[in-house]
Amino acid sequence: MSLNNVVPDIYKHLEGLSDGKPLPLTEKDIDNTLVGIKEALMSWSAPSDRNKDFTLRMSNIGKPIRQLWYEQRDPDGRGSVNGPTQIKFLYGHVLEEIVLMLVRMAKYKVTDEQKEVEVDGILGHMDCKIEGEVVDVKSASNFAFKKFEQGRLAQDDPFGYLGQLAGYEAAEGTENGGFLVINKESGELCMHRPEDLDKPNINTKINNTISALNVDTPPELCYNPIPDGKKGNLKLPKGCSWCKYKFECHKDSNNGKGLRVFKYANSLSYLTHVESEPKVEELL
Repeated sequence: MSLNNVVPDIYKHLEGLSDGKPLPLTEKDIDNTLVGIKEALMSWSAPSDRNKDFTLRMSNIGKPIRQLWYEQRDPDGRGSVNGPTQIKFLYGHVLEEIVLMLVRMAKYKVTDEQKEVEVDGILGHMDCKIEGEVVDVKSASNFAFKKFEQGRLAQDDPFGYLGQLAGYEAAEGTENGGFLVINKESGELCMHRPEDLDKPNINTKINNTISALNVDTPPELCYNPIPDGKKGNLKLPKGCSWCKYKFECHKDSNNGKGLRVFKYANSLSYLTHVESEPKVEELL
């Protein structure tokens, strides 16, 4: 059974409900899902020591190195997460367990759930294998989902998902896995299997990251500013706009005045260079 058919096979079973066909879910399937949800809830609800001291793990090794450099030097801000974000983490974990239930329902073999793996001293817990291939299960916003669905993750991967997958695959000696993603807004599923060239060499990535973190000056920018319209203004790309260190990282922008933030109808724009003043409110 091919990973490429996982989503169509799940949809086929679910659409059968409309024709009066019951889902091939066993009591064991449901019990396994409830156990997974219980474990996810227990893990989510317990304080974690992981964020108290900066540690490189599979879950962060793929992040941009400059972001990790700032994170390593920010003990006060590291690990602080607000209430709404904690809730998003919670239902993300639950959704991921439900997705694996649907995979089992479609008669695919799921193994090695939350198996601890290691590469060059970097530890992590992979989500699972499906039919012997490493699969990372993700819940995503509509914006993020389209990057997986359209195969654009390699062009915009601020959370380091490709490095994470590469690490798990290197530990397991496999190379044809991917991401099984659920759109939290629409319920859509997709399987994204990145090309080998899109995945970093994890050993090189680890060595470069460790070397850069041991230097007192920050590494090069994660992403270069991009044009904002056609009047010469430059702004942060999406990958930088989510980062909590963007103001410190770009403090020399706008001739040393730092980022300028402008409020548009549906978003904020972080400008690194202003050639033409935007005709919207500036947030000071």
